[in-house]
Amino acid sequence: MKTVTKEEIKKSLAEVGLKAGDNVMVHTSLSKIGYVCGGAQAVIEALIETVTDEGTIMMPTQSWKNLDPEVDVHWDVDEKDWDIIRENWPAYDKAITPTNTMGAVAEMFRSWPGTIRSDHPARSVSAWGKNAKYLTENHDLSNIFGKESPIGKLYKLDGKVLLIGVDYDKNTSIHLADVRAEYPGKHNSTEHSAIMENGKRVWKAYDTLFVDGEDFVDIGAAFEKEHDVKKAAVGDTQMRFMNQRELVDFATDWITKNRK
Repeated sequence: MKTVTKEEIKKSLAEVGLKAGDNVMVHTSLSKIGYVCGGAQAVIEALIETVTDEGTIMMPTQSWKNLDPEVDVHWDVDEKDWDIIRENWPAYDKAITPTNTMGAVAEMFRSWPGTIRSDHPARSVSAWGKNAKYLTENHDLSNIFGKESPIGKLYKLDGKVLLIGVDYDKNTSIHLADVRAEYPGKHNSTEHSAIMENGKRVWKAYDTLFVDGEDFVDIGAAFEKEHDVKKAAVGDTQMRFMNQRELVDFATDWITKNRK
């Protein structure tokens, strides 16, 4: 396992083209990089020092365990106990609710000084920097990935996407293409999450577009054949850097043509 320093991470970020003033959605796997000297802290500092406070960093900080057991997020709980979860799962609190499988970097980032976290109880994002408030505010229950969602707002800012040690199945921005595309199987679903409403914990039902991302890796492979995706080695893995609008526009067309 290669030992990687913050300065080496910054060098790779410069190599792919991340710069001061960029607005960027970051997905990262710390373990894939290798032994990072300073761990998640070093990765976050490298990102902040690169984009500076004139730019913005956004990461997914989803807590999707705060969904109904019916959608298989509590696969280790017997069905007879599902009502216990519905009645007792803690209401979302953006200051303390932990992330679920978002990685060590995103978990540290959600409480990083100056970072703002959105209000969605299951699909939140966190952002730091110039446009953090704009990106995270008014994250509507039903508009998880649409035009006025955080990734929709990043699209308006002509933002970027950075993948470090992860594939396109983790690339949340493609969900904006889910919303924009038309395909035969497109449909809504009713989800439930524990939230605070009028000072009380409630198990809240809300309708949203059903998405699963099963074809995101195929979309990413097709995208890279036609568009410029900057790549650089970092430790034991690779980072990929792309324009979010180009990705979303391509994915919208791909889904319309290929998804059933």
